[in-house]
Amino acid sequence: MTDACTYCGKDVYDHDPVFVEKLDVGERVEAGQFCNYACLAVYIEENHLTTGACCTLDYT
Repeated sequence: MTDACTYCGKDVYDHDPVFVEKLDVGERVEAGQFCNYACLAVYIEENHLTTGACCTLDYT
């Protein structure tokens, strides 16, 4: 993976980077890197990544 932000393409190390991983067949793999939480938030919103997503809530 390069040093480019997944959202805006700028060098993540010039900012306050956030790195994201996902679980793929039991293994953690890189899912993106972002300049900061703002780039991550806009990326999530523009790609509708919260649609249909929910954590399991335990109300006991």
